[in-house]
Amino acid sequence: MPISIDLFDNTDQFTPFTMNIKSFITAVLLAQSIAGWTQSKNFIDQPFVETSALVDTLITPDRIYLNIVILEKDTKGKISVEELEAKMEASLKKLGIDTKENLTLNDLASNFKKYFLRPQDVLKSKAYTLMVKDAKTAGAVIIELENIEISNVILERTEFSKMEQLKLDIKSKAVAKARKQAEYMVTPLNQKVGSAIHISDQSDNHFNDFLSGKVSGIQIRGYSSASQEELEPADIEFEKIKVESRVAVTFKLEE
Repeated sequence: MPISIDLFDNTDQFTPFTMNIKSFITAVLLAQSIAGWTQSKNFIDQPFVETSALVDTLITPDRIYLNIVILEKDTKGKISVEELEAKMEASLKKLGIDTKENLTLNDLASNFKKYFLRPQDVLKSKAYTLMVKDAKTAGAVIIELENIEISNVILERTEFSKMEQLKLDIKSKAVAKARKQAEYMVTPLNQKVGSAIHISDQSDNHFNDFLSGKVSGIQIRGYSSASQEELEPADIEFEKIKVESRVAVTFKLEE
């Protein structure tokens, strides 16, 4: 028959077994409390200095993604999507762009999309993403596509190809800056900064990676309204991507 033992019975009758268990539990809880208090006290008793530092930088994106939509309605059905597609690829190659590497079809599930404007009219479209490495090339692409009656070009996003390494470099510089600040702070006290006790990374981990370059005027539509003389390579300037890191560091102080 199972035996039920209430370790915290409020009655006045205790057995040696229950008293031993209670003593053991009390001893464990007391030891944990003392250990936690001792660790906290040891940390507080050490002379230390705490400082935070922010480091940031601006970088020019080297991956620019353009969304290109080919629509039959842009030519009022006079040129098929297939013809516009062939002309686009030829124009991009003329600019030195590797279309196999940098041009992708957005909708892989279907070769093209159909738009029903009226029961008797069916116009097709295709959407592509093109990656170029600088603003000058992006501007040249826009003009070349406009020349073959493709004017639906929109910026998808901008990126920096070595972003992960840059993040690490910025964090390292922030920690170095925090130590330098600590050294300046304790110099009047005739003390020296020792090893770090605690380091906290307080950075925003998003780093503005996605659509980082906020670009004014990159959405290009309806260039056909301009005369041929006005169609010069666009002088597009992409806003630089801001990357920053903030850290808080606690250092021991030495005499």
